[in-house]
Amino acid sequence: MLTVKVHGEEYYDEETSEFVSPVRFVLELEHSLASLSKWESKWEKPFLGNEEKTDEQALDYIRMMTLTPNVPPEVFHALSEANYEAINTYIGAKMTATWFREDTSPAPKGKETITAELIYYWMISLNVPFECENWHINRLFTLIQVCNKKNAPQKKMSRRDLANRNRELNAARRRDLGTSG
Repeated sequence: MLTVKVHGEEYYDEETSEFVSPVRFVLELEHSLASLSKWESKWEKPFLGNEEKTDEQALDYIRMMTLTPNVPPEVFHALSEANYEAINTYIGAKMTATWFREDTSPAPKGKETITAELIYYWMISLNVPFECENWHINRLFTLIQVCNKKNAPQKKMSRRDLANRNRELNAARRRDLGTSG
């Protein structure tokens, strides 16, 4: 979870002809499957796709990420450049100590568009509990990758590797038993 402190600046409201005091608010945000799903429900397009998001769509995703109840709308318009940088850094964070030798993303890049429903399908097929939908999305992807690796059948040895292994085993047995073959 990310905590963002929003400190707006005083401004003059021309409609009321008054100075408005700055907004001060603390937002708690979570970049999760739940927030991603809400955003996709509204915008009807994949959030994780390559298509650039408009400023309105990006701000709307921050609203979807918000866990803090009853946030006044002006708080979101008072987000600073530093707030946006912190949010983007948080969204891109790995959020896990697990690493893989090679890139093993859940779906091959360019082959399949990843949507919330596809991620829910992966969760169902891998028996990942639905409580994980509230995890940071990158942590959830890592869990899905781990489940895929652990559930994958072991790779078969090539004929050459199998022959080498058998040759080594036979040599070790001959050495242990003191025979010549």
